[in-house]
Amino acid sequence: MSRWLALGVALLLSACASVAPAPSAVRPDFAGVAGFTFTTDTFAFPNEIRARNPDREDLYANYCFVLARGLRQFFRFARFDPAAPRLAPEAYVERVRAVAAHAPWEPPAPPEARIVIPGYANLRDFSRAQEAAVKEGLGGRFWTLVHWTNWRVTFPVTRGHQATVAREVMDELDAGRMVQLLVTNWPKPELNHTVVAFAYRPGADGVEFLVWDPNDPGEPGVMTFDAGASRFRATHLYDTEPGLIRAFRMYYSWLL
Repeated sequence: MSRWLALGVALLLSACASVAPAPSAVRPDFAGVAGFTFTTDTFAFPNEIRARNPDREDLYANYCFVLARGLRQFFRFARFDPAAPRLAPEAYVERVRAVAAHAPWEPPAPPEARIVIPGYANLRDFSRAQEAAVKEGLGGRFWTLVHWTNWRVTFPVTRGHQATVAREVMDELDAGRMVQLLVTNWPKPELNHTVVAFAYRPGADGVEFLVWDPNDPGEPGVMTFDAGASRFRATHLYDTEPGLIRAFRMYYSWLL
């Protein structure tokens, strides 16, 4: 039995009580979202961590939900035109606001309907050069912090639930769609955060999900679904001790 076939059977059996559709038992050795490149299609600046900067008052902190949602919105609804003349910062603020006005679960816009960002080749270049305008255009963090789904970090979850999440993420990535995840190791006050999965690959214990972490623009993070334990693990997440975590999908419908 191949590794992916065994994993497919394990996911199906561990989530047998759920109503989610069964995944394909055969998976590719690597599945990533077509057209997405980590080094060009992500923000150049991080969500900063207050605990690491206790004496600074000007931190761009607690914006992880805004940035993760914004990453998906730019990928689905923006188009970059490096040959076009550059705009004044206030004009870029309005372009970013137009991108952020789209719900992240909407279908991707066709090229002719996308918001054009002139003068830059990609999101990394744009957000490096126009950091203040991008931050202003993405908007505030208040409603993302009090969204009712955030309270799921306090809930216990079953192994079947986590297997269902893993299967749904793989199915979404197979279909070419990035997945935003709420990740937590509560009650340990270390990880109550969001990341965006953009690829997966087989690992020694199950599936390794490659994620963009708003706290770390430098390199992809890794979280692993342990097929034997039917649990997620923080394998390589920024400023997080490796260990068991819980994962929930987020911002994939008007309710969730």
